[in-house]
Amino acid sequence: MDVKGLAAIVTGGASGLGGATASALAAKGAKVAIFDRNAELGEKKAKELGGIFCNVDVGDAASAEAGVRAVVEKLGVPRVAVNCAGIGRAGRTISKTGPMPLQDFDIVIKVNLVGTFNVIRLAAAEMAKGEPLAGGERGVIINTASVAAFDGQIGQAAYSASKGGIVGMTLPIARDLSSMGIRICTIAPGLFNTPMMASLPDEAKKSLGAMVPFPARLGDPTEYAMLAMSIVENPMLNGETIRLDGAIRLAPK
Repeated sequence: MDVKGLAAIVTGGASGLGGATASALAAKGAKVAIFDRNAELGEKKAKELGGIFCNVDVGDAASAEAGVRAVVEKLGVPRVAVNCAGIGRAGRTISKTGPMPLQDFDIVIKVNLVGTFNVIRLAAAEMAKGEPLAGGERGVIINTASVAAFDGQIGQAAYSASKGGIVGMTLPIARDLSSMGIRICTIAPGLFNTPMMASLPDEAKKSLGAMVPFPARLGDPTEYAMLAMSIVENPMLNGETIRLDGAIRLAPK
């Protein structure tokens, strides 16, 4: 798909993996809508890219509906949707204080898994209304999982479950949407230098990067964006989860 002149949604698009992907899409001529909860960063990013900002809580149906509606009204039918919004929250199933509070598990599932599906269903509904592009395509959806979906560490039950759910729903959704010419893939990043990592000391980040077989460093968000653009541009990529991790396999802790 050639994104020039087409509307694209990027959740979590104010910074990190989403920010880099939003920039890559805009560089190719896409009209980008940033969905994020950080209004300051989101507005700044949208202005930088000549796009729009929508203050969207992906886990809330009405909020996401309003965001997608704004995209259709201001930019046109979305042809690309990249789901990067997510949270990380560690907690053991049982700790010294007792069982993990259910609400701690629930919030991670709601944002990461339910939020991803929420945007998928709404964006796909609008994509399906568009005229077919070259090759019969109407849209492309990209989700963000994690290597934790496969190699979950101690304390990552909620996070791994949310990301594993994203992996698990990718193929059935690809099958659901195939008759409409809409593709969907998932990227499972390893250790990346995102805002979640920003609070760590440089030595800690170097130590984490050294765990990666090659290249022995943290991934850069632009490398995620490169893969996202490859998925958008390659029509045979569909229904697949791609690890982007420098061959790392996470140890238990």
